[in-house]
Amino acid sequence: MGVITILLGMIFILYYIAGVRYAGYRVSGLWIWLVAGLLLAAWGGCRIGCKIAGIPFFVPGAVVVILRVCILAGLGMFFYLEYQIGTGMKAQGVENLDYIIVLGCQVKGTKPSRALKDRLDTAKEYLRANPETIAILSGGQGKLEEISEAECMCRYLVNAGISKERLLMEAKSTTTRQNLRFSRKYMDYQHDEVGIITNNFHVYRGVLLAKRYGYQRVCGIAAPCKSVLLYHYRVREAFALAREMLHKR
Repeated sequence: MGVITILLGMIFILYYIAGVRYAGYRVSGLWIWLVAGLLLAAWGGCRIGCKIAGIPFFVPGAVVVILRVCILAGLGMFFYLEYQIGTGMKAQGVENLDYIIVLGCQVKGTKPSRALKDRLDTAKEYLRANPETIAILSGGQGKLEEISEAECMCRYLVNAGISKERLLMEAKSTTTRQNLRFSRKYMDYQHDEVGIITNNFHVYRGVLLAKRYGYQRVCGIAAPCKSVLLYHYRVREAFALAREMLHKR
């Protein structure tokens, strides 16, 4: 069991390294994989060391029972949340929506990150196929960003041939909740048909929040996530979704 624990810890550590090489160490929550990997490796090493030294590796029975119950309950909830996340990952929306809301994401200087570019490419294709639809580009300016996410998205879509007259910028929001709350002023959100464009792992939560904020006719439109970090994003999203389910408006 100690060897398996060490191997699992090493996998987590290698995944952390791969994530850093792919997107840098600033990715939110990525450090969890490193910490978990080190703890698992240390736990497995202790078990093997005790066995070699002939020292009993004793954990009180009550503690073992509590840990097992907590782990099983946690895993049950985690897989339930992952199932819910998965239901939104292939969402295609419907044609001729009144509005689409493109949720903001990290901007590197003045250029979109890979995740944001995926969202924008999905928005571009939808706007080309549905010429009457208006896009709301929602995202403020964060740390290390030279311009707001909304401005970055607008520049990208205009350069891709989308008329600026079809693009509305909401440049104050810094969270998904704010994206959806602040975007309401641009539309009749209780009657207009609205699509939420975001990366596939984020669609379910985006639509859930939109409904909480009063959107009556809303659907998700999933942008791909072509990243080694997809597993990290899905795990992180499960925790975010659990927080939203417990959060009162």
